[in-house]
Amino acid sequence: MKLHELAPAKGSTHEAKRKGRGTASGHGKTAGRGHKGQKARSGGGVRVGFEGGQMPLARRVPKRGFNNIFAKPLETVNISQLNRFENNAVVGVEELLAAGILSKCRYGVKILGNGNLEKQLTVKASAFSETAKQKIEAAGGKAEVV
Repeated sequence: MKLHELAPAKGSTHEAKRKGRGTASGHGKTAGRGHKGQKARSGGGVRVGFEGGQMPLARRVPKRGFNNIFAKPLETVNISQLNRFENNAVVGVEELLAAGILSKCRYGVKILGNGNLEKQLTVKASAFSETAKQKIEAAGGKAEVV
């Protein structure tokens, strides 16, 4: 196969509709817009979410509490997942990413206390839950806030 022999699969591409190019084309005169009305005009149409004057769905649905748009959500890791590290290891974000426990870490990581820890580790994270901190220290390790 050569570069000039490459072609898209049969039926996967379509010819563009050439609208407003005479009545013989089948898409002439009004060019598929119908006769008159808001959507027939140039620049016509309604904004996204407009429901013809009816109260829009976004305003009908009840809202509760406070949603902080500036929040920086932390990734979470449970204590039980830290057992795969060697004894006396230092565990930080880089180590968690390398081990495949985290796939991404944009703002930081919080260690949660679900499960048990059998290894003595120094864990460096943005935040710890109380139970996580207690379990790390009970296993003989250290919980350091970075």
